[in-house]
This record gives sequence, C-alpha cells and structure tokens, in this order.
Amino acid sequence: MLFSQVETVNGWDFPSTLALLGVYLLIGALHNLVIGPSLDLLAGMDGDVWSGKLDFTLIRPLDTQFLVSLRRRRLFSLLDLALGIGVLGVALSRLSQALTLLRTAGFLVALLVAVTILYAVLLSFTALVFWSPGVLFTWVFDGVFQMARYPLGLYPGWLGLALTWIIPVGAITTIPAGTLPSLALMTVFSIVLLLAASALFRFGVRHYQSASS
Repeated sequence: MLFSQVETVNGWDFPSTLALLGVYLLIGALHNLVIGPSLDLLAGMDGDVWSGKLDFTLIRPLDTQFLVSLRRRRLFSLLDLALGIGVLGVALSRLSQALTLLRTAGFLVALLVAVTILYAVLLSFTALVFWSPGVLFTWVFDGVFQMARYPLGLYPGWLGLALTWIIPVGAITTIPAGTLPSLALMTVFSIVLLLAASALFRFGVRHYQSASS
C-alpha cells in the first residue's frame, strides 16, 4: 500500500485520502439513487426525447425540469450510500482534528454545494440531448466522474484547474473533504452553475421537436 511507504503524497495523508474516497462513494450513491437514472431516461435511441415520450411530461402541470430530475429511483444505491458513510466514518476517526458541531455543519453545507454542482453538470450534459437525442451524454460524464475519486493535487496543474472550474467533478469531492480554501466562493459558483444549467435545459426544451409536430 502506498501510505505504508510514505506519509503524504502532495500534501495528502492516508486519513484525508480516505475521507475523499468516502465522499466520492457518498456522492456517487446520491447520483445513482435518483438524479442519474432519472435524467438518463431522456437520452438514447429509446429515450424520451428520441421517442417523443417527453410530450407526456410537458403536458403535466408541473415544472418539466423537476419532473425529469426526480422520477426514477434505484434503491439498491442505498447500500452504496451506507458504504460511503462507513468509509467516511473510519476516515474521521483517524483524522487528528476533533469533529465539532461547527465542522459538522460546514461539512453538510459543503456536501450540499457538491451535490448542487453534480446536479448542475449532469443537467448541462443532459440538455445536449435535445440537439443529439441518440447520444448518451451522461455516460461521458460518468467516465469523467471516475477522476473525482483521487485528490486534485495528484493531477497536473492544468488538469486540476479543469476539474475544478470547467468540468468540476474534482471539486465535487474535494469541497466536502475540506481542501478547497473558500467554501463561500464555491457556493456562489454552484449557484451560478445551477442557474446556467437550468437556462440551457429550458432552452433545449423550447427547441424540442414533439412527436406530434
């Protein structure tokens, strides 16, 4: 094992790396529980956009983005959620800092920011389906998201910046792990990203070619 040979790698010790892995498993489970499977229904050759099934969603008296984001659940992901919580608990028990109420509140806020960024990025990828209905853009995101299981400090500088600000999958796990300096900045970034993703999605809906048209 790497950490049996060295104490730190680019500033990351074993407990902090384990904490990041726990956050990765936790957020991955939340993604697979509701958001991912719901948005995946729009894409592909049998997806709602290609087949025209989205017509039935559009005529419902509720917000379209809300409906397509929360309509399917994979309950077996609760096991992954429990695993992530377990790994995170082990990591916290090994960290030198005491787990105070303030730090717990900060972690929960950071986790909310991370999930917001995750949803915004997924929604942006999903919006591209309205121009290429047969392409599973969310699968592209899933491949990139694998890079979030490793600390940003292990990547070259340019790639670390790209994984923080361009396709911010690295920031999704690094924020709750507590290694980014400004939670307030990332909170603002997550809100801006969510608004932009929602605008792109609604723009795509307006250009949707209904099966009945």
